[in-house]
Amino acid sequence: MDTFDIGGELTVRRLGFGAMRITGEDIIGEPDDVENARDVLREAADRVDLIDTADSYGPGVSERLIGETLAPYEDVAVATKGGLLRSPDGEWLPHGAPEYLRNALLCSLDRLRVDTIDLYQYHRPDPDTDFEESITMLAELKDDGFIDHVGVSNVSVDQLETARDHVEVATVQNRYNVGYRDEAAVLDACEEYGIGFIPWYPLAAGDLDSVEGIDEIADAHDATRQQIALAWLLERSPVMLPIPGTSSVEHLKENVAAADIDLTDEDVARLT
Repeated sequence: MDTFDIGGELTVRRLGFGAMRITGEDIIGEPDDVENARDVLREAADRVDLIDTADSYGPGVSERLIGETLAPYEDVAVATKGGLLRSPDGEWLPHGAPEYLRNALLCSLDRLRVDTIDLYQYHRPDPDTDFEESITMLAELKDDGFIDHVGVSNVSVDQLETARDHVEVATVQNRYNVGYRDEAAVLDACEEYGIGFIPWYPLAAGDLDSVEGIDEIADAHDATRQQIALAWLLERSPVMLPIPGTSSVEHLKENVAAADIDLTDEDVARLT
């Protein structure tokens, strides 16, 4: 599998694992089968270099399970996010106040059982908080040694540029997949600056019916349409770092196997 250097120094294979789905229903609370969630995490740590989570997944459940199951970490980087609250009724509420972000980071350190976060990402800009103040806090936490690399998520090109004025931005995590490409301008900016682009919703939750030709291409490669969607993302850009999530060990193995699919130029052109 091809690799990418996050922040120019943290080398990871380009297909990782997203740990949102190891929580309970609607991303709230404990999973129904905690031991299965641990099995998925152990399998992920054996097969990928990057595991991505957030303090809002659970909330706190995904980070805690990762820490309990995998710490101390060997040959795997853990990325997490802060700045987005999860309410009991399922709302996602931005909260980017600087002191809140500092407290959220300290809680993530505790749950993940580390002294430093490999990659800490600002989950979503808060319309009630000045964006520069939120980013400045993350820059300070990086200077204090609590964060190795800073990322941003759900940002525009202008917000990315603003963030880069205050801290070295290692990654951007925005929505992107073979059927949804509205964030192409942000991806282009990441390519220009050598910033890793982590597409969330990389499989569109399996809703790939609108992608012309994907079933025929999947048949030609003896693959699933989800595997073709991941293979296309890897072909789309050298800075692309997909992190498909799942609560199934078998599904995890299928996702990782997508990195071995060699799409033809015609396949890529048809999907693109």
